[in-house]
Amino acid sequence: MRSAVVYGPNAAGKTNLLIALQFVQNLVVNSATWQQGNELPYAPFKFSPTSRNKPSRFQVTFIQDKVLYEYGVSADATRVYEEWLVAYPVGRPQRLFERRYEKRAYQWKFSTHLKGNRKVWKDATRPNALFLSTAVQLNNTQLIPVYEWFQKRLVVIAGNTKFNPALTVTLLDRRDGKEILLPFLHAADLGIADVDVLREPLVPGLAINGSRMLVAEPGKSPVLVRVTMLHQLGQKEESVVGLDFSEESSGTQALFLSAGAWLNVLDKAEVLLFDEIDTSLHPLITRFLVGMFNSKERNKLNAQLLFTTHDTSLLEDDFLRRDQVWFVEKNRDGQSELTPLTDFSPRKSEAIARGYLRGRYGALPIVREFVS
Repeated sequence: MRSAVVYGPNAAGKTNLLIALQFVQNLVVNSATWQQGNELPYAPFKFSPTSRNKPSRFQVTFIQDKVLYEYGVSADATRVYEEWLVAYPVGRPQRLFERRYEKRAYQWKFSTHLKGNRKVWKDATRPNALFLSTAVQLNNTQLIPVYEWFQKRLVVIAGNTKFNPALTVTLLDRRDGKEILLPFLHAADLGIADVDVLREPLVPGLAINGSRMLVAEPGKSPVLVRVTMLHQLGQKEESVVGLDFSEESSGTQALFLSAGAWLNVLDKAEVLLFDEIDTSLHPLITRFLVGMFNSKERNKLNAQLLFTTHDTSLLEDDFLRRDQVWFVEKNRDGQSELTPLTDFSPRKSEAIARGYLRGRYGALPIVREFVS
């Protein structure tokens, strides 16, 4: 499946679904470097007195290098209580390692399929760190594919995390950069004929405003970038009008700044989790972005997109298959429950968007009359 969408009312848990995966990603990528005693970024479910003081448990199933993996972890603010990894290299499960905290001590189980100095890796794993991360840091090559799936292939755009605009600027540094970027912008029908990017040195006291953006490119010092969009209004050369980036609409700005990242995800077969994909974008632009992932021609490497939205137009015209649509809503205890559209067994000719807005699948806000 190349894409999936999650619908639901505000505060139903859509964003938390993505942030949960971001939490696991953070543990995998960073926990080996944390010092003894550093607290984990633990955020328990506070609406239940039983879960409020218990570890949170996560399990992620994914494919890397044609091998299916199941990786799980249970942790609170002070320590990791459980951690396990199961691999399916030939269809049959291999439980490579398991770690469990019981009676104030860790119990360990290792499979013979996990090669290398397991005792060194185990002894070096601190209570607030993952064995997976520690072993890779200590040169375990067998677990690198699992680590790199979280580090390099999983991209989460949720909460305060945004696309890095430096990816668009870096793309324009390539000889074929404009040949890649401009068709993307043209396909989104932004009316942009060309783009000029001017770098300026970062001078103390220089104002950073809407015309100048501070861009941090990988491996380079931050620079100020001024972007001008050239619009072709007619056939004659004098009909080209340049607009400063700050003069463009918020939707055009958002799409340009994220263009390099969108193309990067497709070209590197990454897994993108995007919260509220329709923010500042016209529904047809949202459909264009999702359509790139659904396209076998554009998405040849099977990159994946999981996104949340309130845009019900995506449910029309059979744009998405029934198994690509999910709904989330809270139960009486305040817990988020995720349900696929297929559980409702919609008829082949059923108008999904209309049915959703009429409450057939739940996951709608309860709107009451406001009386002042």
